[in-house]
Amino acid sequence: MAPDSSIAAPTPVSELHEPQEWDLGDLYQGFDDPNLTQDLDSLRQTAQTFRSRYREQVAQLSPADIADALKQLESIAAQSGCLYSYPSLVFSADTRNTEAKQFLDKAMEALTEIENQLLFFDLELQGIDEAKFGELRSAPELQNYQHYLDRIAQFRPHTLPEAVEQTRNQDSLTGRQAFIQLRSVHLGEQEYEPVTTPDGKTASTEAELGSLLFHPDRNVRYDAYRSVRKVMQQHNSLYGYILNTVAQDHRMESQMRGYPSTLHKQLLADEVSEPVFRAIMQGTGDRFELFQRYYKLKAQSLGQPIRICDIYAPWTTDTDSIAPISYRSGVETLLAALEQFDVNYARRAEEFFVKNWVDAKVRPGKRGGAFCAYTHGKHSYLLLSYTEDYSSLFTLAHEMGHGLHFAWIDDRQSYFNSNPPMVLAEIASTFNELLLLDYLLKQAADDKTLTKTLITRQLEDQLNLLFRQSTISRLELAIHDRAAQGSFDQKFVNEQWMSLYQKLCGDAVELLPEHQYDWARIGHIYFKPFYCYQYTASNIVSLACYQKYREVGKDFIPGYLELLASGSSLDQVTALRQFVDVDIEDPNTIKNALNYVEGLLDRLQAAL
Repeated sequence: MAPDSSIAAPTPVSELHEPQEWDLGDLYQGFDDPNLTQDLDSLRQTAQTFRSRYREQVAQLSPADIADALKQLESIAAQSGCLYSYPSLVFSADTRNTEAKQFLDKAMEALTEIENQLLFFDLELQGIDEAKFGELRSAPELQNYQHYLDRIAQFRPHTLPEAVEQTRNQDSLTGRQAFIQLRSVHLGEQEYEPVTTPDGKTASTEAELGSLLFHPDRNVRYDAYRSVRKVMQQHNSLYGYILNTVAQDHRMESQMRGYPSTLHKQLLADEVSEPVFRAIMQGTGDRFELFQRYYKLKAQSLGQPIRICDIYAPWTTDTDSIAPISYRSGVETLLAALEQFDVNYARRAEEFFVKNWVDAKVRPGKRGGAFCAYTHGKHSYLLLSYTEDYSSLFTLAHEMGHGLHFAWIDDRQSYFNSNPPMVLAEIASTFNELLLLDYLLKQAADDKTLTKTLITRQLEDQLNLLFRQSTISRLELAIHDRAAQGSFDQKFVNEQWMSLYQKLCGDAVELLPEHQYDWARIGHIYFKPFYCYQYTASNIVSLACYQKYREVGKDFIPGYLELLASGSSLDQVTALRQFVDVDIEDPNTIKNALNYVEGLLDRLQAAL
């Protein structure tokens, strides 16, 4: 079934014999659906009517009038989300779909026009004097929007006049956003050298080649690693040019808005203080020996040096020791793990599979990686490429965590409170992986090989979240510091990436020459600067939450679900303290996460 075809009948989990393709019928029936154009035209008219009604009137509105206007804006934003999500999801499922790309461009242009029509409202709110703004914030009619109003006030010093804000939005279509889209389109068109495994199976997509990094055969891992990086090398100058253009645009925007740097601009958007950011970078940077210790143990066990293409290698060369996990088996295993946590939690996860909200099939042209896309007032869609291994199963658990998080948000929050900051947004995904790990370890109690595989997989996941993700942000610090001085090229990025990774790996992991091009695969450094340290921060918080769950048992669940349901209605520091008694500003929270990893290492070493 094509990703944009008509609504399919519900699919029982027991019938999921192959990775499924999603059904986007809850959004639109296809690009020939008349509702697409009608909704776009209707939204334009609604935005114009809103502008005519409220422009230059906001300062005189009563709290009740402002509350009513905000509800209208939320309705417009939710409909805009549907109009963007549909072509975006179809394009992600097949980046070679010309019709999807064309409509996505059309939608983005129209939605930017609509956004520009509505910019005035927040700007006029920001223009209200502080005394009256404080009265608005405390008005009962606006109680649901307190955090939203707080955020408007925080951005007041960095807001530009309406005409300039509109120009920035319009320029983005052919400027920064266009370059980001160019990278996605170009990458989706690439062909990779096929790699054939000893059993005769051939991998040729990025997802399939990525799964071969877990293959027992040393040569297969190298060939798969090299196949993907060869494409990055061939287009090294293009991806470097795009990255420089994006970084320069962020620099200019920061200067225009009065931010000291791109980092400061992003930290304000993320609701993370600079001391917390610096503490995370310092705390992880001081413990590189944990990363190196693990890979020295792995090299010792395998009796071979660990190259960068071997970091996910299994700890056994027995190709039959770990059986493939069919899609159906993976789904059933995940649901069983979630059910042990909470039955209702598991039933809501099952809905994603039954109603075909998941696209897990491997195919050429599909966007790499995995994501959860939420549309307010409806539900989320999950995308991944399932390759019948534990890595894919944990990816499914991760994205399902996002989907469940948004399900609880959708039950309780209006649109402006539905977008949690990144640290909160990644908690449920990591928590889901920990639930799955515990379940699998119990099931594998008599299988020493699988138990060892699961523990080492968890260790490798933790090392990725704590050290690789923070290293990506270290690269971004170098990139954006350099951008503040002038342009850079791909050679600068290559050198920085290799230097940072050498510090991380020490003498425990051999860096291959191809690794210098690896940064181009990291979509987040293009899409949103300093995104990746938040994976580290959220993992730290998730570990703290999971440790509390293990301590108190089922009594933890109500507060945890309240945390998920809170969305962005509170600042994340307050929400974490209030619902689950976790303090991200406490240095011990970072220390405890690193100690958790050290404990896993001790457990592994004792078993060798």
